[in-house]
Amino acid sequence: MASIDKNNGNRAMLDRNGHGVQQLGDMLSFAVYTADHVFGQLYRRVLETTGLTYPQYLVMVALWDRDGLRVKDIGEALFLDSGTLTPLLKRLERAGFITRARSHRDQRELLIRLTPSGNALRDHAAAIAVSIDQALGLDPTAIQQLQGAVNDLRDRIARTISER
Repeated sequence: MASIDKNNGNRAMLDRNGHGVQQLGDMLSFAVYTADHVFGQLYRRVLETTGLTYPQYLVMVALWDRDGLRVKDIGEALFLDSGTLTPLLKRLERAGFITRARSHRDQRELLIRLTPSGNALRDHAAAIAVSIDQALGLDPTAIQQLQGAVNDLRDRIARTISER
């Protein structure tokens, strides 16, 4: 049975012991989680012709913006640790889209550069962005506002985590 929590106005289910339990439909985290899931399905379909996964596509987008990034820079931009990023970069290298080479300035740094094949994918990426925008069915201003709100939420959560 649903009831209203008088302290915060949220609907809550009461369990056998009378404790409030949040419902899925009332959880912002669940809305974001399921949106991520369907975004993944959409991107899988749109990226099918490239052979890229969504995380690989994100790496390519970062490199199209600025080629020659350090692994550390890519990880920070994509919120990925090196343990997740390294196998992804190796697959992109095997596919012929990037090269990985040690920096001449600092041998500890691994630089990621686009190959001619990786650069050629950029033209196809424009069509990917158009397909995604069409699927969203939102005008550019609405997309920017929604993206801003989600980024603000992400940053607020990240700050909360880092403060603990």
